[in-house]
Amino acid sequence: MNLSTLLLQRASAGRPVRIGLIGAGKFGSMVLAQAQRIAGLHVVGVADLNVGRARDSLARVGWPEERYAAPTLGDAVRTGRTCVLDDAGALAACDEIECIIEATGHPIAGIRHALQAIEAGKHVVMVNVEADVLCGPLLAERARQKGVVYSMAYGDQPAIICELVDWARSCGFELTSAGKGMNFEPRYRYSTPDTVWGFFGWSEEEVRKGDFNPKMYNSFTDGTKAAIEMAAVANGTGLDCPDDGLAFPPTGLHDLARVFRPVADGGRLPRSGLVDIAASQEPDGREVFNNIRYGVFVTFKATSEYTRACFRQYGLLTDPSGWYGSMWRPFHMIGLETSVSVLSAVLRNEPTGSSKEFRGDAVATAKRDLKPGEMLDGEGGYAVWANAIPASKSLALGALPIGLAHNVKLKRPVGKDQVVRFDDVELENDLDVVALRRQMEDGLRRATQKAA
Repeated sequence: MNLSTLLLQRASAGRPVRIGLIGAGKFGSMVLAQAQRIAGLHVVGVADLNVGRARDSLARVGWPEERYAAPTLGDAVRTGRTCVLDDAGALAACDEIECIIEATGHPIAGIRHALQAIEAGKHVVMVNVEADVLCGPLLAERARQKGVVYSMAYGDQPAIICELVDWARSCGFELTSAGKGMNFEPRYRYSTPDTVWGFFGWSEEEVRKGDFNPKMYNSFTDGTKAAIEMAAVANGTGLDCPDDGLAFPPTGLHDLARVFRPVADGGRLPRSGLVDIAASQEPDGREVFNNIRYGVFVTFKATSEYTRACFRQYGLLTDPSGWYGSMWRPFHMIGLETSVSVLSAVLRNEPTGSSKEFRGDAVATAKRDLKPGEMLDGEGGYAVWANAIPASKSLALGALPIGLAHNVKLKRPVGKDQVVRFDDVELENDLDVVALRRQMEDGLRRATQKAA
């Protein structure tokens, strides 16, 4: 709990923490909103394919124009200003930058950017969970080999869940489950970019005034983002995705310990040690009382009668037996908190959550009956949603990860709610990332064979 102190020491020594940001969308804008307020943190460059959008983002969050008027990265380093550019590779090549925040949300680009940064000896804060769940464990291993940190982004839910998991284990509790809240009903599964704003209840005027991407927000709605994030949590914590995917049981805070315990003890989990989602809506649309829509949680079990009695004595919310308890954080603040990851990586050489093993996967699943010749349009689109399943099951099915399901053509029919497989599509582009993914899959196969 000393990051701000360590940063001030660096700043007073004339050595600000210098970072580069790739992607100036909603998350990037939130990072920038706070970065300007943190003494000793210098955003050297902001890279976005749309430089005008990046400048608009800086203006929107209150940066004076002069502050982001540096013509080059070198000038930015010398003057303490910020350079806006369209070349993400230039950030990796800038010697003075210590950490790259990857916030594009594009899995293919995110993997390439991370590899560039790691090869250049820079820490990576991977906001791009889509990239992380596609190849994160392999990227993390590459980073370890180079002596740099590959980290989840604090403020986003996976990193905060990993923090709670670490807390529970550090306290010696028996960890039962972990997850997050979410506004979800079963009918949302088939939402498209054309219908998504109705599910959020926003007017057309509100949407026009905001920096909202319909595909991104649709991925929140149809459960794809939840699958991606829970698979990432599984990879970072050693917990598992349910065999049949996330169940989204509707649950309020007062019932977390009751619901997220094993079926054998009266709960809804097939077994202990799983990730899942606490839905804030009942299947019929009624709002769950005291829901945790914006928060994250863990449930855990007392290890003795004494600990169980302490749960009661100190007011922990438990299940009826008193053996299972829950801890949560009611909100997460996305990019407003991501500086914690940057400072942790640079000043303590420690990630705020990181993929350790290929344990969970987010696989493309048909939203409707799909025909040969149709093009898949990836996360948050019209054709597929993602389901979070164990990586071992994904490999057995030959499932296509959601991160590779964009702009690919079907060569076989796939029925509604069926998993799309590698053999169902023509993969002709992004073969470098496909090869990296295959390398990660082969590693799991070898590990499984060795264990057997």
